[in-house]
Amino acid sequence: MARNQLPPQIRKISVIDRRTGKDVVRYQVTVDAGTREVPRLRPDGSTYLHTTRSQSRRRFDTEKDARAYLARVTDEVNRGVHVSGSALSVDEVCEAWLAGRRVRPTTKNAYRHALEPLRQFHGSMPVQRLTKGHLDSLVTALAAGGTPMTAHSVRRPWSPQSINPMLNIVSAVLTDLVKQGLLVRNVALLVDRLPRTQPQMRTFSVEEMRQMLAFAQTDRVGHAWNLALSGLRRGEICGLRWSDVDLDAGVMSIRNNRVSVAGQAVDGLTKTERSNRDLPLTPVLTAALIAARERQDLESAAAGANYGPGTHIVCDVLGHAYHPDTLSNFWQTACKRAGVPQIRLHDARHTCATLMHLQNVPIAVISAWLGHADSAFTMRTYAHAPNDALKIAAQSLQTMSDLHGN
Repeated sequence: MARNQLPPQIRKISVIDRRTGKDVVRYQVTVDAGTREVPRLRPDGSTYLHTTRSQSRRRFDTEKDARAYLARVTDEVNRGVHVSGSALSVDEVCEAWLAGRRVRPTTKNAYRHALEPLRQFHGSMPVQRLTKGHLDSLVTALAAGGTPMTAHSVRRPWSPQSINPMLNIVSAVLTDLVKQGLLVRNVALLVDRLPRTQPQMRTFSVEEMRQMLAFAQTDRVGHAWNLALSGLRRGEICGLRWSDVDLDAGVMSIRNNRVSVAGQAVDGLTKTERSNRDLPLTPVLTAALIAARERQDLESAAAGANYGPGTHIVCDVLGHAYHPDTLSNFWQTACKRAGVPQIRLHDARHTCATLMHLQNVPIAVISAWLGHADSAFTMRTYAHAPNDALKIAAQSLQTMSDLHGN
């Protein structure tokens, strides 16, 4: 090719110099940089990924600089390492990433909720301009609390247990862009994660558990407390349906989960495959469920046509399932009225595991009962030593001391 003949990717153009106002010659390079996926909106409101061609375009003062740029970019494209300038915004890439997730609806909703602060603060920003500083500032703001959610509400302070997963999801979005050649590096990997603070886990003693179960007989939703102290998760209690329970056979099947996602109650499958389990009913739990069934039948008859589906075992007087947070609030009130320590609802599950452990139930069996895949996790997380166990340990030391003295 002759020196004076430009390749088709380079055009010699005339433009107005902004400083002098005079016509000047520039060399514009346009290179095909492959394809990229862009989110598009369907009429029903859902999104899909549309594949479009990507071009890299720049202008240079000299033909030499233009040819050098063309050679470099062509080589990068051929080797699959070119990152073209992109007008995609943070909001667009988040939506595209979400559209490509093949996960449960509840999981996708959780991803969407985690990305909301990033999209709120930096959604309109071109993603290639997103820096570590932007993410550091976002983490600081979320940890402090008070960031606006709507025109009339603000976020509570986020804990490390919420911030770190958010950063991991942002990192997954950016990693996807790096793999596509749309981003040079993942700045989320540069952001320090916050030290995790384990919440203080408290459990009932045997006497406190008995006290709570006695109170549960007088509480309209007392059967929920029986289920909690039987080791069910909050979402499993809220999601349990009458069709999941065979009172005659004395078995309940844990198959459903009702969780809070972005403030909304969402029904879905259980947390993991091992969470699906069939548990035998104890006589106390059977009696509590029978009483609840009879009470709901009376409430249904009283409400008539106004009664709701009534499919959930734990529901309001009109047959509607509770929001999980509502059940947590009811639990705190119940603890206060029962005269027992106001532990978290999830700590009732800890109580079940710990008391089973004190009764010498094998860890593998406790793990299966709770729906864990890993017995070591059960031992590490749930087998606490409450005051009753410490007293037994002290008595054993005293016994050994007495034997030594004799």
